[in-house]
Amino acid sequence: MDKTDFKKTVPSYRATAGRFEIIEVPPLQYLMIDGHGDPNAGGPFAEAVTALFSVGYKLKFTSKNDLGRDYAVMPLEGLWTSDDPANFTTALDKSTWDWTMLMMVPDWIDARMFTAARDAARTKGGPGVDRLRLETLNEGRCVQILHLGSFDSEAATLHRLHTEFVPDNGLQLRGVHHEIYLSDFTRTAPEKLRTILRQPVA
Repeated sequence: MDKTDFKKTVPSYRATAGRFEIIEVPPLQYLMIDGHGDPNAGGPFAEAVTALFSVGYKLKFTSKNDLGRDYAVMPLEGLWTSDDPANFTTALDKSTWDWTMLMMVPDWIDARMFTAARDAARTKGGPGVDRLRLETLNEGRCVQILHLGSFDSEAATLHRLHTEFVPDNGLQLRGVHHEIYLSDFTRTAPEKLRTILRQPVA
């Protein structure tokens, strides 16, 4: 049985270090879970990550065993918002952040499969499982870049994006800041992290 790796087949999962690129992101289906506050504080954020991977792996094996369609479980992603954009760049006040953690799943995963996987993962997936939902995100035109290094060092890159690249190219910020975590941040040294930073624009 062939295994599909969407990181290789969906162009928007590729980015270049040190270079902003304008791309078109197709509508994609995700597992989603919302929360608020500093992700380093544990609690709801840790619960959200556990729930996503628990249900994500259940869906992968259901797809493989029941449909004969295998795929690689996708990386963790996050949508981040704050009332003041400076909280991502100069102020870096993580306690003010609202977030939606994501995991992309194939479009052949339907509501019935999602509900069954969520029910099956409830014991090991923890209290966050019941907050999960299945939803399509349509971002359209975006600017993205591959960031190498710690999460805190993203601030300088985002500041350049907001104050230089976007206005210099006649664009406007819209939507929500999006990050794709290509590295396992629980096992990777901060200076070696690889993260796609994405911003929808108009």
